Amino acid sequence: MISDSEILSVKQRFGIIGNSPLLNHAIQVAMQAAPTDMTVLITGESGSGKESFSKIIHSLSPRKHGKFIAVNCGAIPEGTIDSELFGHEKGSFTGAHEARKGYFEVTDGGSIFLDEIGEMPLGTQARLLRVLENGEFIKVGSSKVMKTDVRVVTATNVNLLKAVEKGKFREDLYYRLNTVPIFVPPLRQRGEDIILLFRKFTTDFSERYHVKPISLTEEAKSRLIKYPFPGNIRQLKNLAEQISLLEQEKEVDGETLSQYLPTENSTLPISYSGGGNSHGESKADFSEREILYKVLFDMRKDMTDLKKLLLETYQSGGLNQSLLKKHQDLFEDVESQPSSYDRKEQTSTNLPLVLDNIGEKESQERNHTPKREYKEDIIEDITHEEDESSLSIEKKEKELILKALKKHNNKRKYAAMDLGISERTLYRKIKQYDIQE
Repeated sequence: MISDSEILSVKQRFGIIGNSPLLNHAIQVAMQAAPTDMTVLITGESGSGKESFSKIIHSLSPRKHGKFIAVNCGAIPEGTIDSELFGHEKGSFTGAHEARKGYFEVTDGGSIFLDEIGEMPLGTQARLLRVLENGEFIKVGSSKVMKTDVRVVTATNVNLLKAVEKGKFREDLYYRLNTVPIFVPPLRQRGEDIILLFRKFTTDFSERYHVKPISLTEEAKSRLIKYPFPGNIRQLKNLAEQISLLEQEKEVDGETLSQYLPTENSTLPISYSGGGNSHGESKADFSEREILYKVLFDMRKDMTDLKKLLLETYQSGGLNQSLLKKHQDLFEDVESQPSSYDRKEQTSTNLPLVLDNIGEKESQERNHTPKREYKEDIIEDITHEEDESSLSIEKKEKELILKALKKHNNKRKYAAMDLGISERTLYRKIKQYDIQE
């Protein structure tokens, strides 16, 4: 039976702070598993301190003088993880200019910690299972079976049983890894440990930067303990350092602390409400709907330009006319589309109105105008209608520019912002339409 004094000694050695029963139980299981060669699976949320337990197991084991390597399986690309773990031979793949030893070969006689084991590809899982069963592996690009004697400790923050049910994790590997399970409790289940850790982090900060450490009122301590801390110890450390840096008053009350605790709908430590421009107009006024209208206009303009290009090619004799006649339905709406690129630069706040007008015009044409046959006289008529439509758009654009200038007292900068165009483009338009400011 492991005594409390032995557990305390391990905590001091590995810098583990806390006295919660769940934490003490996890340390006790790690100490009991350490002298064996049994495979250990450490489970717990991200940021709860799982890697510390892998170091406890290695340091208290007979392999403590051997190598210890920690590998994050989720950080290694799927195409290279086999090479990283098991090594490769020269020329086995592009870029393999020389042979390389993998982690299982390098740590022979030691321990390897495979973090985020749930992210390991299925093919690599099969290779790992062979190592656990027989101590054998094959390098990438080789046919030679190699032997290794490595203690494997794994960790995950996902439910591996659910991953097994979804076919993302091998069932046989799961039961092979889960020989000794260790559950590391999340911070919200550790009660007063939160206050002890907060004090540790603020003290470390004050010693590092030679400032007075932060202290909490009783109300603040109560709020801190009740907060769920989804980011666990990492989040608490960031919070402690942030308060130590930003707060001038070194005694923090509950209300002040609450300003640093993210709300349920926020991931930021301090809420931020974005401001508008100098005229009090919020950036949120430029809604997603208006952005969508602008994208639709751009796409419509691009399609019209493509159709015009094909028509011009046809008129010049550069395209097989039989091909155009075969696909003439593609050009039925060209006469209703403006050709001026300036349409792209209309104000976003008036886009819905302009789009509705165009849609109404096209609806009337579909309801009252019979389908056209593409003959030579019709093509000439299309060109004429295109010019009239372009003039109509230019007239509308001039009206919008005048309206924007009047709204902002002839200040081009703000008028251009309101119109959704650059100040240089606005200046060019003013000259083009001979607008008197």
